[in-house]
Parts: sequence; structure tokens; C-alpha cells
Amino acid sequence: MIYSYKGVFPTISPSAFIADGVTITGDVTIGDESSIWFQSVIRGDVSPTRIGNRVNIQDQSMLHQSPSYPLIIEDDVTIGHQSMLHSCTIRKKALVGMGSIILDGAEIGEGAFIGAGSLVPQGKVIPPHMLAFGRPAKVIRALTEEDIKDMTRIRDEYVEKGQHYKSLQK
Repeated sequence: MIYSYKGVFPTISPSAFIADGVTITGDVTIGDESSIWFQSVIRGDVSPTRIGNRVNIQDQSMLHQSPSYPLIIEDDVTIGHQSMLHSCTIRKKALVGMGSIILDGAEIGEGAFIGAGSLVPQGKVIPPHMLAFGRPAKVIRALTEEDIKDMTRIRDEYVEKGQHYKSLQK
């Protein structure tokens, strides 16, 4: 379901895949070859939400904002199943693991990896190319080449899957 909020409609690239059961409302922009998976909710009814190119927002994720704090997801990002993002910034090529919560003003650095089930508190900055994990999330170590290859594989698979499912939509 796509809804306007106070006359503002979401802007969604024609090449993006939006699965059945997704709700998107208000001031939301979704870039090229991005994919929004089943039962996810993206509300742009408080502040803007900007989702870049080749981003995958996996099943049952929730995206929202606080007043004057946009939600920004840069290009090539993976957001794992059942994640909650609220007025945060996720930099290019980062991965947020399943069931994680990222709160207002937090920033996930370029190429960083947030382990499944983590809580990144309000205002916390996770440096680029680091693995952070826990509740609250703490930096554990620098990412390995193997970590980066796995993150790239996941991202590429979701672009391919999204484009496959997009081709089946009428």
C-alpha cells in the first residue's frame, strides 16, 4: 500500500521492487534497484526518509523518524529482517543484522556491520568498516576481507532477487 500524507506521495524508482504487503507513506524516496520486502513499513509522515540505490530492506522491517531528524540510508545497504530504524543514518555498503534497532541520531559508518539483534543507542556513531554487536552495540573489531565479501554477496543477491520478483509483477 502506498499512501500520501498531507499531499506528499512517496517517490519510488520504477526499477525498485516493492513486495506485497509493504506499506509506504509520505515523504519517502526509494532509489534504483532497491527492494523492500514483505510486511515492511516505511513511514515518512514526520520527517523525510531517503533510501539510496541497491538498498534492500528485508521482511518485517520498520522505518520511521522523529521531528526534524530524517532517516537516511545511502547506496548499497542491507537492512536485515525485522530491523527497526528510527531517524538514523546508514552509510554506503553497511549491513544492519536481523532484529537490530538503530535509534535517533545514530550513524552507521560506511561498510560497517551491525550484528544481529544489536541496539545502537541514540547518537552513537559506529566507525566505518567495523563490526559492532550487542545491546548496547559496541565495536568488536575491524571487518575482514571475508566479512566484506559476504556483505557484498548478500547485497548482490538481494539486487538480483528483487529484479527477478520485479519482473513477475504485472
